[in-house]
Amino acid sequence: MNSKKIALITGANKGIGLETARQLAKQGITVLAGARDEAKASQAAAELRKEGLDVPGIVIDVNDEGSIQKAAARIEREYGHLDILVNNAGVMFDDREKKPSEQPLDVWRKTFETNLFGLVATTQALLPLLRKSEAGRIVNLSSILASITLHSTPGSPIYDSKQPAYDASKSAVNSYTVELAWELKDTPIKVNAAHPGWVKTEMGGEGAQMEIEDGAKTSVALATLGPDGPSGGFLHMGETLPW
Repeated sequence: MNSKKIALITGANKGIGLETARQLAKQGITVLAGARDEAKASQAAAELRKEGLDVPGIVIDVNDEGSIQKAAARIEREYGHLDILVNNAGVMFDDREKKPSEQPLDVWRKTFETNLFGLVATTQALLPLLRKSEAGRIVNLSSILASITLHSTPGSPIYDSKQPAYDASKSAVNSYTVELAWELKDTPIKVNAAHPGWVKTEMGGEGAQMEIEDGAKTSVALATLGPDGPSGGFLHMGETLPW
């Protein structure tokens, strides 16, 4: 049985996921960098190895039940437990030129398949291993765009930014976070939703103002919360966001 903390990050081959892996590994945590295929997982591991960080790659495609189960079996076989799950993998397919009513149903389906159903499937498969941790931590990557309060408040930072399939999928992630935290309230496991910020990634696009290094900080903080930390929260840099 490995005595070091073990973390799994989905979608860790680039952007915020890769940076989260880097920062957790620098804290001495054994981090598994999850990616959809072997090439991407190996690439992430190789990049971090150049920095002196031993971060094994692991194949986990959150849209593939078999891939999720295989990853869970490997973690159980090699480590016996899991301390941290960062559900980082996510997609945005909304056409920003189209109105909310014009987004194709296919965009809605593909978005929810990864952002919600894939996240739930991954969490369900790994929860037995998290229950073996002395202090399990689940971090669900959300977004300020999940905030129904801010979307409906004229003058808010996101009032004029509408990507309905993405936004609604992240609102659903927030809802799941609250319900799972409620279920686990009498256990050492904490579950929180993280808004990383508007980060300079492929998904962030033009106009993003936050460096990737800062974009990972909320995930890292929630992954390493102490026993007095929150559970069932929606946070950015330690501040609670409105639902």
